Amino acid sequence: MSKRLMSGVYWFLALEFALGAVTKFWPGDTVFSSAYSVKFAEWGYPSWMRFAVGALEGVAALLLVMPDGRARFLGATTLMFVLTGAVTTHIVNHDPAVESWAAPAHLVIMGVLALANWPADWRDLLRAPAVPAARTPRASSEVDGA
Repeated sequence: MSKRLMSGVYWFLALEFALGAVTKFWPGDTVFSSAYSVKFAEWGYPSWMRFAVGALEGVAALLLVMPDGRARFLGATTLMFVLTGAVTTHIVNHDPAVESWAAPAHLVIMGVLALANWPADWRDLLRAPAVPAARTPRASSEVDGA
């Protein structure tokens, strides 16, 4: 795939999850559904849990649009954890399929993105990004061959 197309996919998904994060913080009903404070309570979670989920979604959305593969990996992996909780919640609460299809679909997409950005070595996630060395002019002794 071309870089522009993949960049567009990352931006589209990031905007989806950023919108999802905003709706978690929204105090009342949204255009898409009833208030998340009510939904989380109906699912058996404390209503404040929506803020934690929304914050994770927002941070992960930002990580998805960063050009660094490590950041995208961390964003996709974070969303995999959030979406695993969402899928499990929908299954446990016997939510209708029309309300539940998005979470498993996005879970699969995030799994593919995490694999696509998988670091060569897990320690690469902990290392600072490599900064290219600045080119310095050679000393006069090196140039003259002395």
